[in-house]
Amino acid sequence: MSQATPTQDNLADLAEFHSPLGELLAADDSDATISEQSLSADQLSFFDEYGYVSGIQILDPRQVEQLREELAGIMDPEHPGHHLFHEFHSNESPDPNRVLFHALGAWRITPGFHDLLWHPAFLQPAAQLLAGGVRFWHDQLFCKPAKHGGVVAWHQDYSYWTRTQPMQHLTCWIALDDATRENGCLQYVPGSHRWDLLPITGLAGDMHAIREVLNDKQWEALQNPVHVELRAGQAAFHHPLMVHGSGENNTSRPRRAAVLNVFRDGVCSGSDEPLLQGVPSIPQGEPVQGKFFPLLRSKEAPAAS
Repeated sequence: MSQATPTQDNLADLAEFHSPLGELLAADDSDATISEQSLSADQLSFFDEYGYVSGIQILDPRQVEQLREELAGIMDPEHPGHHLFHEFHSNESPDPNRVLFHALGAWRITPGFHDLLWHPAFLQPAAQLLAGGVRFWHDQLFCKPAKHGGVVAWHQDYSYWTRTQPMQHLTCWIALDDATRENGCLQYVPGSHRWDLLPITGLAGDMHAIREVLNDKQWEALQNPVHVELRAGQAAFHHPLMVHGSGENNTSRPRRAAVLNVFRDGVCSGSDEPLLQGVPSIPQGEPVQGKFFPLLRSKEAPAAS
């Protein structure tokens, strides 16, 4: 075997490196001004009222293509970096005819997904919305194959994250393909970020399993969601209590997405158990930090003009 061939033994865990490593971020990405990367006052106000903001340009076509190529490699369970995933589900759906690929930990494996964490077009809005330093929580990949892609059921992200406290979290959902109504784009229930924390009712399979924990007024609101259609490279940011989901993909092309989950620096562990699979535990009450939770932006971003 050639020494140049990556193996589980010689493939580096990129979580060791807390700065960009590869070519995803070109010089012109960092040359953009703060004002060009910032959300406007109107966008910040919209987020506050409705719980999300969408259509934010993060990636250019070159970057989208690099991430697609890396994704194609690491979706293979035989990839030499497979052991670095915190979770890996070739199909999270219980229905083998409806596939939802879902994985956590891509940033540890390939340079593009690693460097995505430091993309200024992501970090600047994140710092504004968190109103403080931005620390990495975990990434996710969601892939719905052509013609038989499964649903992501209605849920709130923080219902899965109560092991970290207080609730000062943020999700950035980045389209790697054009996301449309037809192929299962994000759907939001505007204003649901003001609802109480709901119990977990499942992430895949039954789109409407959440019905059992909603009151009649909430269920009525769920009947009129906003479909967040995005072009490849665009993103949506949402509040940790935002009720969201996405439908099936019956089209002839895949619908792939990368998700970056972050929280405001200073959020603490709420459990003595490991926060992610394969990660050393952080004692309850201690700030979440260290190798697997790098600080991406150290202070509050300048206010939008």
